[in-house]
Amino acid sequence: MKTEKSNNTMQSMERKLQKADRKQASLYLFCNFISLMLISAYSAMMFSPTILGILPEGGDSRKQMYAIFVLSLFGCVIFTIYASSLFFRKKSRQLGILMALGASRNRLAPGLFREVFTLSAGSSVLGIIAGFPFVWLLWNGFRLFVVDSAEMTLHFDFTCLVVSAMFLLIVIAFSCLTAWRYLRKTNIIDIVQEEHKNEPVREPGRWCGPAGIIILFAGAIIGYGAPGVYMNVFSAYPPEWINILYAPVFIGLYMIMLHTVVHGWSRRKKHPYKNIIARSMMKFQGRQTVNNLLVSTVLIAGGCFGIFYIPILSTSSILETSSRDYDYFFYNRADQNVPDQAAIEDLAAGYDLKLTGWQDHEYLSLATDGNTRVEDGRQFHYEYAPLLSECKIISEDTYNQITGDDIDIPAGVCYGTTSTSQEDSYWITTDLTKFTNMCTMESFDTKFAGFLQYDLMSGTSSSFYVVDNSDFAALSQNLTDDWKGNIFLFNVDGEDNYEFARQLYLNFVHSFDSSCEVINAYDRVAKYVAEQNGQVYWGDTDEMTKVSYDNPDSTDFRMYWSYMPKIRLLDQNDFMQNFAVFLMMFLFIAIICFTAALIICYTRCQTIALNNRYVFDDLRRLGASPKFLAQEVKNQCGKVFTVPATVGMTVMFLLYIMIMYANDNTFSGPEIVGLGVCFCVLLMIGIFIYGVYFKTLEKIRKQLGICKSLCSPQKAALPKTRH
Repeated sequence: MKTEKSNNTMQSMERKLQKADRKQASLYLFCNFISLMLISAYSAMMFSPTILGILPEGGDSRKQMYAIFVLSLFGCVIFTIYASSLFFRKKSRQLGILMALGASRNRLAPGLFREVFTLSAGSSVLGIIAGFPFVWLLWNGFRLFVVDSAEMTLHFDFTCLVVSAMFLLIVIAFSCLTAWRYLRKTNIIDIVQEEHKNEPVREPGRWCGPAGIIILFAGAIIGYGAPGVYMNVFSAYPPEWINILYAPVFIGLYMIMLHTVVHGWSRRKKHPYKNIIARSMMKFQGRQTVNNLLVSTVLIAGGCFGIFYIPILSTSSILETSSRDYDYFFYNRADQNVPDQAAIEDLAAGYDLKLTGWQDHEYLSLATDGNTRVEDGRQFHYEYAPLLSECKIISEDTYNQITGDDIDIPAGVCYGTTSTSQEDSYWITTDLTKFTNMCTMESFDTKFAGFLQYDLMSGTSSSFYVVDNSDFAALSQNLTDDWKGNIFLFNVDGEDNYEFARQLYLNFVHSFDSSCEVINAYDRVAKYVAEQNGQVYWGDTDEMTKVSYDNPDSTDFRMYWSYMPKIRLLDQNDFMQNFAVFLMMFLFIAIICFTAALIICYTRCQTIALNNRYVFDDLRRLGASPKFLAQEVKNQCGKVFTVPATVGMTVMFLLYIMIMYANDNTFSGPEIVGLGVCFCVLLMIGIFIYGVYFKTLEKIRKQLGICKSLCSPQKAALPKTRH
């Protein structure tokens, strides 16, 4: 009977202590919930058929999505581990009291593990479930307020739950392991005082910060350049482990955060004791602070990397379309019955429009030779191919009439067209030595002489070779219409009409037969070579992206169709629709990263209030004014927010500048404008982060009773003491 009463008393005591620690438990639940919600949401987007159907497999955009996911996963894992450690530092006091009252470890273990498992699993499962409506609300909010299209219907692939389940297991395993570790402690006094233990870091020299900056940028340069060096040296695709060369970036970041916590970045020779309390408190909890700053910085940098995609893509498209010399630019195979000048003028008349500057020219489709990459697993080598790929050729007169230039190309040479923002083009073979007529298989010697820059005649399948007039006449002999083509372009007199532009586009698309229902990567020369070797051309398999005349407004069709025209008004008005999935995906990535980073910063500031309340109470009793206490809180919370934001945004902006320059060893006009827009975006992000910081600071002051003291100074008198 006495034992049963004792057990009831102990259970009652345990419940009361758990109730007393409900704030810390709530913080732990919140951290787990948010981490799992963010990871669940990100993985749901990453596995969504809506996203994977648009982002090309193996493309840079998909690689960026995976890279930022790794950063987010890293940040959320560290965040949940930190939240668990913080929870058990507070929980240790409860365990110590119960042990001091006679409870054995065997007696406490079932209740502790049950509580930990319930809290961890419950909050995590709720977070996983909440991730899906979170994605749905964000995605459909974008569709409702920004742009909508049939392609933006969001579909989920619940394979993504595998990632969330693995993360859930990590959370539960670590929390149970931490609970077991605390139960094994033998010194009751140490257990009770666990929450007041400090975690100082070894104080480095003042060289630590500057050295960290150097190591960080060295790591970024080495990591970015290593794959290219590896391919050049070993003639093989770089292995996955080569990404470890980015490790100095994190080492450098850690050194910067360590320097910030221990020394700060301001010189204190004149005022060595300024903010000494805030600095000391940060140093005494150095490990926690450095880890939090590091994770927040990585997440903010990842968010910036994601959101930069939007202004860079948008500005380049806006500037390119607005700078075109012609409103309409079309090209087609000569055997296709496309609208002619009379038909287009009749259509324009129905919209009260007149056409000006009409031009109509001929181009040829021939085969080029060159070196092709032959793959053997991860290894590769180059072999000469007499028939390498299909190309388009125009005469120098055609080029001069379209561009207004006056170039004179010698016989026996050719030039490739590229945009004004590039010095080369993926679609131009620079090591060719001959053109081949695919109807007669007759070859003509040539030599590549360089590039001509003109935006309208550059891009996916609209890049052309320009040759001498006499060479063009010789190359065109005995070509059938399916290996010839027409170019026509014109302007509209006055203001253009969107309905006319769209109707002309649809008429043009539906005038082609099924043989032209292919993407720009479809190569008839490569198909011919494959069939001669008894192989099936890969473009005729499911590996090739498919386009359909039934969906002329789809992103795939407008981005990849081999004969996609350039229509200024259509490209300007439909930009958001064409790239909506791209833009939404990277906007979502940024939202995930920034949300995680700000929650970590907020949680860290909460620990200042929870862990150091006794310090502020002691300072108040010693006569510290409310203004002084408020300043100390501001000094600590300020670094928690400003240091990750400043470092993360600065590092990513400089890294983006490096990437822009490394692409072609120069900065083009659109790139400079895009970087300027990115800088403005950073300013807006900084303002938003400051707003969150201000609200957090207000709440922390309120929790510590400082706000009340600031508003009512007369009530802030020292408490009476008894002698």
